[in-house]
Amino acid sequence: MKAAPDDQRLLLDLVRIDLALERAEDARKNPPQTARVKELIAQRNEQGRELVLRTNERDDRKTELSRIESDIEIARKRRDRDRDRLNQTAIARDARALEGEIESLDTRIDGLETRQLELMEALQEAEAAVAAQQATLDETTAEGQRLSAEGKTAVKQANDEIAALTRDREAIASRTPDDLLADYMRIARRTPGAGLFQHGTCGGCRMAISPRDLAALKALADDEVAHCPECGCIIVRTAESGL
Repeated sequence: MKAAPDDQRLLLDLVRIDLALERAEDARKNPPQTARVKELIAQRNEQGRELVLRTNERDDRKTELSRIESDIEIARKRRDRDRDRLNQTAIARDARALEGEIESLDTRIDGLETRQLELMEALQEAEAAVAAQQATLDETTAEGQRLSAEGKTAVKQANDEIAALTRDREAIASRTPDDLLADYMRIARRTPGAGLFQHGTCGGCRMAISPRDLAALKALADDEVAHCPECGCIIVRTAESGL
């Protein structure tokens, strides 16, 4: 195949753009934030489960405290009622019974009030634990939202870059002879497609060409399309090639 040297050099621009397109496409599909966002989602799920456990524990203490406070109120009302009855009775036997019940109620109230204080302290600790876990969850959520937004921005930038590179590629491809472009596209499925030859090395596979192949390359006319004997890509020769 023959192609003007200037047309062959267009292939180097295509290689550059195709590599840039590959990087941009990878950035679009796999923004750098993706892995961390997945980690944060897993963390948030675990933190959410822990928050539920702590919230349930807090609510259990609230329920128990409410029950204890209700029991105290009932015991106090009964004690007050017994005291009123004691002040009004003249029967010794009834008085002794009321005094015994009042004493029992005092003991019960003391025990309930002790438990009330314990539960109030435990509830404060539970509230603090819930607040701390909620703060941790909020922090994880905020980081996830920030990284998700950054990821969307990265995808948009990649899409914009792909659009610009595609336009540039179409412009260069339109100037490239059809047969040369078709040869490049065929080879580019498995190698860079084309590479600058310099310092005795193929720019596609970075392999040094043997003296025999180098002699054959030197013997080719400038408009003859050459291929690397190692990787098969089109060897583009310029003034830098040293041939």
